[in-house]
Amino acid sequence: MPQAHSDPIELRTARSTLAVSPAAGGSITRFSSTHDGATFDWLRPALPGAVENRDPGSTSSFPMVPFSNRVTNGTFSFRGQQVELSQEFRSGPHAIHGHAWRQPWNIVSRSEDTLVIDYSHPTGSWPWPYRAQQTFTLTDTHLRLRFAVTNESSLPMPVGFGLHPYFIRTKQARLWTEVERMWRVNQAAVPGSLIAPPPDLNFTAHGLNPNVTVLDNNFISFGGRLRIQWPEWHAQLDVTADPIYSCLVIYTPENQDFFCAEPATNCIDAFNLASQGRTDTGLLVLSPNDTAAGDVTFTPTLLV
Repeated sequence: MPQAHSDPIELRTARSTLAVSPAAGGSITRFSSTHDGATFDWLRPALPGAVENRDPGSTSSFPMVPFSNRVTNGTFSFRGQQVELSQEFRSGPHAIHGHAWRQPWNIVSRSEDTLVIDYSHPTGSWPWPYRAQQTFTLTDTHLRLRFAVTNESSLPMPVGFGLHPYFIRTKQARLWTEVERMWRVNQAAVPGSLIAPPPDLNFTAHGLNPNVTVLDNNFISFGGRLRIQWPEWHAQLDVTADPIYSCLVIYTPENQDFFCAEPATNCIDAFNLASQGRTDTGLLVLSPNDTAAGDVTFTPTLLV
């Protein structure tokens, strides 16, 4: 008889807690740890009703697959095949974030400190069946999330994947990272031109303050390292991503209590940009039965 699991599922160590909701799109609903007797939330805790309403946008972080962010008008061409994604997975004119964040995931295995879940997508408006898997490993010092995607079709499949974490915004929060260029979006909120980041986007010296800079942009040549500090808490979170995550989306909307820094393998609208001949989109092409995978590690510390 299969073992029943509550949702969200909690992993615990002596100092750390991770909660994951397979039902709500395989999303994280809390990541916290205790330091010197105080508990710190390193991601925004899921909002009330997030799990019950199956609302991944109200969780702490959700997975993006088989593409990160937007596909213009939900359509693209790959090797002569025209793909038109169904309206079911659109929040507007564009398809966004893929399928898996809006679907329940299955539990593969779990222990006190490790959880493996997967999602299988049949063929449909997305003509390639695939399987995505997330492996969460929690220790006293860090959370490691391994994301893997396998092409289960008989033909090559274009694909991208990423994570969409929500970080708590405070007045003094700062973000540091290394990127080379950014896509300036057009009025349709898709890439318009590739430019050097403006000088006022200070990612290296004093860090970016999400409260004073409004962004919804994709940066390429992401160096795989991201640091967030909350001076009010004397706390810091280091995020490291494997090289397969070559892009970073930074989202700092006005009048919100969160900001996002999203490691992804592909840039926004990568399918269409690649079909135009661009080679810097991060788009992956998997042969039948091939798998692409990468780790993202979250390491919290207190500032001395």
